[in-house]
Amino acid sequence: MSAIDPVLSLIRPEILALTPYSSARKESSGGRIWLDANENPKTPAASLSSEALAKEGRLNLNRYPDPQPADLIAALAGYYGRSPENLLVTRGADECIDLLVRAFCRAGQDAVLITPPTYGMYAVSAAIQNARVVTVPLVPEKNFAVDADAVIAATTSDVKLVFLCSPNNPTGALLDRNAILRIAQTLLGRAVVVVDEAYLEFAGSPSVIAESSRLPNLVSLRTLSKAFGLAGVRCGVTLATPALIGVLQKIIAPYPIPTPVLQATLLAVSPAGLAAARASVESLKSERTRVAAALNKISTVRRVWPSDSNFILFEVPDAGKVMAAARAAGVVLRDRSRDYGLANNVRITMGTSEENNTALEAIAHV
Repeated sequence: MSAIDPVLSLIRPEILALTPYSSARKESSGGRIWLDANENPKTPAASLSSEALAKEGRLNLNRYPDPQPADLIAALAGYYGRSPENLLVTRGADECIDLLVRAFCRAGQDAVLITPPTYGMYAVSAAIQNARVVTVPLVPEKNFAVDADAVIAATTSDVKLVFLCSPNNPTGALLDRNAILRIAQTLLGRAVVVVDEAYLEFAGSPSVIAESSRLPNLVSLRTLSKAFGLAGVRCGVTLATPALIGVLQKIIAPYPIPTPVLQATLLAVSPAGLAAARASVESLKSERTRVAAALNKISTVRRVWPSDSNFILFEVPDAGKVMAAARAAGVVLRDRSRDYGLANNVRITMGTSEENNTALEAIAHV
């Protein structure tokens, strides 16, 4: 009989039983073309760095940074069309997901609602908090549309947060705006509707947060990881009412924005940085159209799902064979077969034209 670990025996049982989020970097290694994690293949504002660094001089790394740097908050508020008091900057949008669950869900009592297949961190954050997870699947027959009536019906009194991802990851398409707003309107005073809009720049649609003046239970999550090519910087933005932002500021760690992160994000949201990001988005959208058309011509591709993001989900007879063929060509894709309703579906992130061509060639030869 093995001895009981004196430390592990003190840990909450639900944490010991927890299945952690499986990130793209955890699932893959090697390869020379990474098209698995929905990253921008380049950082649009990178060319601005040398000049900006020269102006800034050395970084004052011996000083703690501002908890919520006023110049960054102001720049982001301008970009998102909100007031500074409506913003909270976090270590990626993932941190805000965690903050929201901790703020609203009492351990062992409250719940969150998710709509699979969707981003995995909503359920992981709930599990860490020991909050129940209610699932209302998207509708595959309608291009993974959200079933507003089912979401509303499933939102019992213990459901405090409803997570909706639009454009949805991993399926790629926008959720119906009217459906989201109807859910928020119906659940006003009952639950907060958190709309993860990490990929919204690639959709060209307005954020639902514009409706927050009449629907204060709406929260939008944004990120600089995708359109701005700053996945390695880890900078997320929460858009919500000033009252909710104030609550989240109570529980966030003291210094979430390191000084080098601040410098990189300020470059990204400068006028030149914004122009570079917009050009990058348009380029990736053009690649999305081209790659989708090419996938549709490959005989072994059964279906290409519509996408409003910087990636495309497609169905094949055998996802394992596609993954192996891509890996042999040095390309890393993402197998989404374990997600709800996505057996033999593979996701490809838009890279450069050359990277996408290499991936297409590998897929076509399966």
